[in-house]
Amino acid sequence: MASSRSVHRRPVVALRRLVYHPRVMRWIANLVYFFAAIVYTPVLAYQIVRQGKNRRGWRERFGHVDVPPREGRRIWVHAVSLGEVNAARTLIESLERTLPDCDIVISSTTDTGYARACALYGQKRVFRYPLDFSWIVARALRRIEPAMLVLVELEVWYNAVRLANQRGVRVAVVNGRLTERSAARLGRLGPLSRSMFAKLSWVCAQDQAIAARFETLGVQAARVQITGSMKWDTATVTTHVEGADQLAGALGIESGRPLWVCGSTGPGEETIVLDAYRRLMTEGVDLTLAIIPRKPERFDEVARLIEHQSFRCVRRTNRPDGSPASAPLNGSDVILGDTMGELRKFYSLADVVFVGRSLVPMGGSDPMEVAALGKAIIAGPHLDNFAVAAGALRDREALRIASDAAELATHVRAVVADPSAALVAGDAARQVVTDHQGATEVTVDALARLLASERARV
Repeated sequence: MASSRSVHRRPVVALRRLVYHPRVMRWIANLVYFFAAIVYTPVLAYQIVRQGKNRRGWRERFGHVDVPPREGRRIWVHAVSLGEVNAARTLIESLERTLPDCDIVISSTTDTGYARACALYGQKRVFRYPLDFSWIVARALRRIEPAMLVLVELEVWYNAVRLANQRGVRVAVVNGRLTERSAARLGRLGPLSRSMFAKLSWVCAQDQAIAARFETLGVQAARVQITGSMKWDTATVTTHVEGADQLAGALGIESGRPLWVCGSTGPGEETIVLDAYRRLMTEGVDLTLAIIPRKPERFDEVARLIEHQSFRCVRRTNRPDGSPASAPLNGSDVILGDTMGELRKFYSLADVVFVGRSLVPMGGSDPMEVAALGKAIIAGPHLDNFAVAAGALRDREALRIASDAAELATHVRAVVADPSAALVAGDAARQVVTDHQGATEVTVDALARLLASERARV
């Protein structure tokens, strides 16, 4: 006779089986997306009206993707934003050389990512990533007809993976990046998350810890490969960037005066940077400060902040090339890099670089590009998104960590006071980049084998 406990458990087990049925989970996912869309609508409206973001591409976001007619097998590469698009550049170039019979199309989610992808590959091959409602994804897949979907870093969406899997499309994650916090959050979704990750055909993870997190979420261990980060390969090892001299001339940056560049800064960081700069000025440290916010919609906000702190804001847009500065900069001037595509020029001119979005908990920004230029690098403690690169640089004493304005000022002062030590740190940073390059070649080989297995199966 069945125990009372087992009798009481039967309805619970039956309900669990019902909820975890694939068709039910599909509707649950769509309902979650629907309510999330309702909640997000006011934010989206503000972005469109006040910030000028997300105004275009909505036809594609609803699955009406227009791409050239398919010739042979097609690879769909998705890179969510600017950083991922840049990381995928060497991958796409290498795939085109290795698999000339395939055509490649690229999607992105953000305005900056889309613009960068169009600049690199032409608008006909680039489109906005569709929203993850099942009927929208199905429409996009019918139009694109990919043999393989390549997701850069961690753009794993439930319906996209599920429907691609149903159509026999191989789904791979490359340059896989999964923080402990993200893995814990995804793990709380239970079977919904596990069923999604279990359908991934291949994962190219940046390191062993990341690989283990993917496996914990449901990816088969045999489908996970440690390749390193492709961003090391996109970092061009050089001592000079084309156009940097013109930038210096237009802004009045003097070669004999140290330049501190704060790149890809986020909300809350500029105040800390200006506080550190004021401390240095008070101590008689002579240098020039340049701030380049990550998001263009913050340019005016940061300009007001600089002036509110009683500095004179020298905007790059007011100093075009060909119009040399009338006078050199002084201690009361702060440069605002309010243009797109010139961050590397600023970095190449710098004596010391602060890598932004790291003093505040925003995951950090890419330090590899700065390292490849051989610069003394400072960052905040919040480098979760670039933990592998940051760890490699710190191991070689090529990255200093500051938690507040006082520590930031201390590190900058040390670089200015001992240029030879800064050069040693810069050389070490450049060597770290060289030592870690090669992930793209390994990743392309893995994708080529995955695509070959797809052909053999067909």
